[in-house]
Amino acid sequence: MDQVITWISENQELILSYTVKFIVAIIILIVGKMIANSVAKMMSKGMEKRGTDKAVISFLSAIVKSVIFIAAVLMALSQVGVETTSFIAILGAAGLAIGLSLQGSLSNIASGVLIILFRPFRAGEYVDVGGVSGTVNEVNIFNTVLKTPDNKVVFVPNAQITSQPITNFSREDTRRVDLLIGVSYDADLHKTKEVLESVLAAESRLLKEPAWNIQVHALNNSSVDFIVRPWVKSTDYWGVYWSLMREIKIALDNNGIGIPYPQMDVHLHKPE
Repeated sequence: MDQVITWISENQELILSYTVKFIVAIIILIVGKMIANSVAKMMSKGMEKRGTDKAVISFLSAIVKSVIFIAAVLMALSQVGVETTSFIAILGAAGLAIGLSLQGSLSNIASGVLIILFRPFRAGEYVDVGGVSGTVNEVNIFNTVLKTPDNKVVFVPNAQITSQPITNFSREDTRRVDLLIGVSYDADLHKTKEVLESVLAAESRLLKEPAWNIQVHALNNSSVDFIVRPWVKSTDYWGVYWSLMREIKIALDNNGIGIPYPQMDVHLHKPE
């Protein structure tokens, strides 16, 4: 204990110097983090005023915040006497090794950049990406955040998105409703088509152009299948879909047109 006290008394200036440097390094880290948050927030507000997409804003803000904080960490290390040039070289070598082991994470970052550059979807659009359907909330460095219709928040890795087909349901103003209606082989086909047309004519949300299409589509084992394809505004799609399915069933019942169940004829042969 006496030796420790003696060493401290003999090296007070050195201890004080390193203590000051350590405190300054901590201050640099704190100030750096504050600056990173402030710059990211200012940049976000500036891009919001220009009408930039929210997904782009969140991605670029995260990148800027990370770069500024890494610079602050290097400055803090330099303050406590760490040779940053050598440190950067060591960090580069370590980064290469880590990069090889974290190829998935790096591919997520690269995929995020591609999503931002090519903009296959924007915040607020309803999409199907990576096997998940939902409304886009934001695009982060590693993942894209979706909110499903039943109010679940799903984080989809960016690499999973760019490696699979992307379906954007909101990009176009109009969509086609595809219905497949099966009726009995005993049904009058001309009458069936008239009934289907009357249901479509009564639906005010259907677009006149492009015109709807009603055709006999297939002769299945137990039914004659009609395709019914009207066009609607994208925002009306599901409302029209459910309404037409209900009204078509009611109209077919009222006109005595049957919708058959799958059936199989079994023939029994009695041995003589």
